Amino acid sequence: MSHTRERGIDHGSVPPSRKRAAAPGTVARHRVAAQLASGTPVLPVLIVSVIVAVGLPGGAGLTWLPLLAAGPALAATTSGPHGVLCVGLLAGGLGTLLGVHGGAPGRELAAVLSALLAVTLASGLASALRGRRERVLAAVRSVAEAAQHALLQPVPATVGPFQVAVRYSAAAAEARIGGDLYALVPTPYGVRLIVGDVRGKGLPAVGVAALVVGVFREAAYEEPDLLAVVDRIERSLARNLRCDDFVTAVVAGHPRPGRLELVNCGHAPPLLVRGSGVVPVEPARPAPPLGLRALTGETPGLQTLPFGDGDQLLLYTDGVTEARDRDRAFYPLTERLARHLSDEPAHTLTALHDELLEHVGGRLHDDAALLMLRKPTAPEAALAGCGAQPQP
Repeated sequence: MSHTRERGIDHGSVPPSRKRAAAPGTVARHRVAAQLASGTPVLPVLIVSVIVAVGLPGGAGLTWLPLLAAGPALAATTSGPHGVLCVGLLAGGLGTLLGVHGGAPGRELAAVLSALLAVTLASGLASALRGRRERVLAAVRSVAEAAQHALLQPVPATVGPFQVAVRYSAAAAEARIGGDLYALVPTPYGVRLIVGDVRGKGLPAVGVAALVVGVFREAAYEEPDLLAVVDRIERSLARNLRCDDFVTAVVAGHPRPGRLELVNCGHAPPLLVRGSGVVPVEPARPAPPLGLRALTGETPGLQTLPFGDGDQLLLYTDGVTEARDRDRAFYPLTERLARHLSDEPAHTLTALHDELLEHVGGRLHDDAALLMLRKPTAPEAALAGCGAQPQP
């Protein structure tokens, strides 16, 4: 996607006259130059050339020849088998010149060149295997991206009466999804959403997250009562979870203007932003995580709170609040949210996410999700409505 945008910008910034002046020969030369720049093992060729340039005037003979093997060995890390072979042939030819010029004995020269040939062949094989692993990794990442879009569907900037923003980071290397989950859907009973955290990591956690999101999306459309939605998820997890698994979650709904409903099942309290203040919304009646109701016998309660124009609600997972810096200090989400507040949820979450990564030193050790709702004020909603009207 980024490449497409870059090409669009480049093409859009070139005047038509410049485009006409770019003859086919010029375009072809640029294309060849780009291919050479991307495929030619420049550094290995440079190393081989430097070795020959140093050894040739001195007449050192076999002294410098073994160093030529560094060329194809290095080419294996950046180029394909063809590039490795080209560097190996170049090193062999220049090595022969260097040996003959230095008066090296024929038998010893043949032995060194044979070793160079062996290194070239081994490096070519390593390059082929590296290329195969890269293709497999690219295929796996494409599948992961498809799974992410199926499980954690992209959330538009506006859903119903709300502005919405989401930031998600999976802790597993090369992963796109993990054990944290979110979903936000408009339903006949208002906008409903869930943010949750599955116990554990890896593929088992992803499977449970997929189950929870799937049940939520179906129940949110069918159940008029938000507690009934939670009950549907609980029953499904009771049939499918192992005894030691559970899911903490906050399920929220907006049944009518000015009112928000929350059901907190053992999850971190959402943060309500009203004016310039940030207040945690603690559950009125603590409830166990989803999947553990049969062990405790406790049922969650429905909590309602006013949610008017300009109010915002941040839901998150413990990967955010339990993130530690080098001094083992937790990330102060409430304090930092107050610092980065804006009228655009996307800007707020971008600032929080960037600061969170800086806090942990660049890489999270647990999945982290942030989802923010904002109810625009009446003038903002009117302005947005005017902007959405078709132009005559």
